Order: sequence, then structure tokens, then C-alpha cells
Amino acid sequence: MLQIGFVFMQLSMLLALSPFIVGVIRKVNARLQCRRGASLLQPYADLAKLFGKQPVISSTASWIFTAAPYIVFASTVAAGLLMPVFISHTPLSFAGNIIALVYMLALGTFFLILAGLDAGSTFGGMGSSREAIVATLAEPAMILSILAIALTAGSTNLSTIVHQSALLEGMVLAPPAHLMALAAMFIVTLAETGRVPVDNPATHLELTMIHEAMLLEYSGRYLALMEWAAGIKLLVFLTLLVNVFAPWGIATEATPSALATGVAVYVVKVTGLAVIIGVIESMFAKLRLFRVPELLGSAFILALLALVFFYTLRG
Repeated sequence: MLQIGFVFMQLSMLLALSPFIVGVIRKVNARLQCRRGASLLQPYADLAKLFGKQPVISSTASWIFTAAPYIVFASTVAAGLLMPVFISHTPLSFAGNIIALVYMLALGTFFLILAGLDAGSTFGGMGSSREAIVATLAEPAMILSILAIALTAGSTNLSTIVHQSALLEGMVLAPPAHLMALAAMFIVTLAETGRVPVDNPATHLELTMIHEAMLLEYSGRYLALMEWAAGIKLLVFLTLLVNVFAPWGIATEATPSALATGVAVYVVKVTGLAVIIGVIESMFAKLRLFRVPELLGSAFILALLALVFFYTLRG
């Protein structure tokens, strides 16, 4: 019964906190651009409005178009349940390790790409082809960056990695490998979640869109599910950053005080990281499309060097 309660708490936190994180990034962007900006709760109102609208479906779309929002949302939530959030021992850790997490996110990306192609829109096809390139380059760097930390923990299970990292105060045994893996994972986070400098979620310029181009044909509850899934995916990557690479404050035992501290510290850490992303989006311009592989290539090299440093320092 306790395990079921932890699953419900983690699910509730992912669903409830993800729109807030999106609102924080938008608020930081607005403030740095000398604008007042919308409320931090505006993403919740947007989702409620979209859920209340009737979707419009293209006459050329097949079942993939209507099924994709549910598959993308479910796969993203499932990925979030495979990793520690506020307690190091994830209730569903037995269901998969870091490989399962990566491919659960890849499943959502795959159906998102299919949905962009299925509607028959020119811009949807363009966004799908670009998303396929970004995902192909980002996923290897993501696996290698987490693997560099997994080797130190001696396991590919995220609960074991985070628990041992918390006990070792952030894997202090290999700081160069740790920092390079962290840098690689941060670049992957910006790419996989469609943030600047890889993509701009606020733009609707057809020639520069990637993620938004695949959602042009969606409306109503389908668009709400896609937008909510994008927010959860952002929170999942931020959680990986703060818990795998900086697990300070996470609960290592199921006591009320430890759980309360873990929840509070987790919210503070992901909110702070969202502020950093908002500052980056205001300071840097979006890269030209042919420069994106160079950025993701640098992330792959950093992750590979992290593995090299791990074996070098270990030897």
C-alpha cells in the first residue's frame, strides 16, 4: 500500500508541477525582456481551455493522428515514473533502467513524428524530419552521459544511481567525468525539450519551427495532451539533471520529515533550473538548423570524454 501511495504522489507531482515549470520559464523570459508577462498559473488555464474545446481533425488523417496524443502523453508519464523524484527508491524501479527510460521517451518522439507526417501538412513533414535528426543525435549523448554516472554507482538502475549518489554526496569520486556528463546532459535537455538555442517553443515562423510544426494540425483536447506531455517531458529531463547529477536533499528513507524535505528541495531545484533555462533563452539566439548537429555532436563528445575520464581516473 505504501508503494502505491508513492506512485500516486510521484504521478501527481509530475502532472501538477509540469505546467508551473513552463510558466516559470515564460515569466523569466518576459521579465528579462522588460515585460510583465503572464501569470505563473497561465499554463494551467491554457490546458483547461484546450480541454474544453472540440478538436478539428484533417480529412486526410488516419488513426495515428488521433492516437498519437494519448501515446505521447502515456509514454512520457511512464518515463517519469521510472525515475526518482523526491525519494531515491522509485516504486517502479523494477520495471526498467536508464535504457527503458530513454526508449520510453523515444516511443513518444516516434509517434509525435508520425503524427506530424500523418496530417499531410507540408510544415508538419518538415518539423518531423527535423525532429528525427535532433532525436537521432541527442539520444546517444543522453545514454552515454547517464552511463558515466551509472559506472560510478555500479548499476544502470536509476534508483540505485541516485541513492548511492546521494550517499556519496554527488559522486565526488570522479569530478571531471561528472561535470562533463552534466554539461552533455544539459545540452541534450535543451535539444530534446525544444528550447533555445535548438528550437523556440514560442515561435510560429514556419521555416524555423521543429516541435511546434508537428502540432500545427492539432486542436482541442489533442493539443492539450501534446502540450501537457511536452511540459512533463521538460520536467523529466530537469529531474534527471537535479537528481542524477545533484541529488542533494532527496529523501533516502521513507520518513515523513525526509519526504517533506525531499519534496521541498526537489521543487526548489527544478524551479531554479527552469530559471536558468529562461535566462539562457533570453541571452542566446536560436541556432541555424545546420549548426544544431554541431551542438549535439559536442554533447556526444563531452559524454564520451566523461567515460574516458572515468576509466582513466579509476585506473
